[in-house]
Amino acid sequence: MGRDTIADIITSIRNAEMNRKGTLRIASTNITENIVKILLREGFIENVRKHRENKNFFFILTLRHRRNRKEPYRTILNLKRISRPGLRIYSNYQRIPRILGGMGIVILSTSRGIMTDREARREGIGGEILCFIW
Repeated sequence: MGRDTIADIITSIRNAEMNRKGTLRIASTNITENIVKILLREGFIENVRKHRENKNFFFILTLRHRRNRKEPYRTILNLKRISRPGLRIYSNYQRIPRILGGMGIVILSTSRGIMTDREARREGIGGEILCFIW
């Protein structure tokens, strides 16, 4: 049985966010590298470093947290896995869902690589909906 690396990333980020961890370590693959680049570009995480340990590469993510500690803690980053190994969800570029009226992003796997919903609409291509982030 294979591993679902995208679900592992999402779960790790969600757990680190709930436990108020500042940094997070995830395994480095091509898919995780593309997703982390999108998260960094869209401003959902602050910093990314690539670290090597015994021939294995890891990403060290610095999460973005609220600076004000007086009010109750709420998560800033919400992630939801949509397409999974048991049920793949595909969409053409006209039917890609909009998250919070365009405030969130949808990450898609297309024939031209992993990209956000805005880029896929601009290119006019659809693909597999990987996850929602808002």
